Amino acid sequence: MHAPTKRTSKIVTLIVMPLAVVIAAALVLQASYAAFSGETRNSGNTWSTGAVTLTNDSAGSARFTVPGMTPGQTQTACITVTANSTVAGLVKGYTLNPITSSQGLENYIKFTVDYGAGGSFASCTGFVLGGNLVTSTPLSTLMLSNSYATGYGGWAIAGNVPGGESRTYRFTWTFDTTGLTQAQLDALQGAHTGIDLEWEMQST
Repeated sequence: MHAPTKRTSKIVTLIVMPLAVVIAAALVLQASYAAFSGETRNSGNTWSTGAVTLTNDSAGSARFTVPGMTPGQTQTACITVTANSTVAGLVKGYTLNPITSSQGLENYIKFTVDYGAGGSFASCTGFVLGGNLVTSTPLSTLMLSNSYATGYGGWAIAGNVPGGESRTYRFTWTFDTTGLTQAQLDALQGAHTGIDLEWEMQST
């Protein structure tokens, strides 16, 4: 066998290199079109929770501010609570942030709480009684109802009502010192007590 001449080697090189390029191109084409494909999409799937908002018409003002209270004094006032909810639920009322006095003034302030329609924070004019929640109950007793579990009422909210659902609460308090001696009355002078009124809705 003769060894390839320089001219022969050059020819072989020229022939082999283009062949290699053609083979590589064929492999790329085969990989690109190995299978048919198609896609479709269902976009925008989301999950959101229901919303519950409770408001009242107090505009951030205390319902009762009573300085210089005297025995036998009484007062009636209203507040309207509105539930804007996308879900059904139950509203209860309870107290928070109790202020107790060393003299026990909270034992002699008696509360009656009614609910109904009509009336507002500005005035109870037009209030229509729907029912009663509390009758002549000492403030000290109301202080024990300090959570949703121990709360008063049970206002059922249907949910998804345009404009929301409202209920008016009418409060009547009396500084009841019945049966106290003059000395016991005098001991209550300068005393101070208080609570926050809270309404909470939980979905059902």
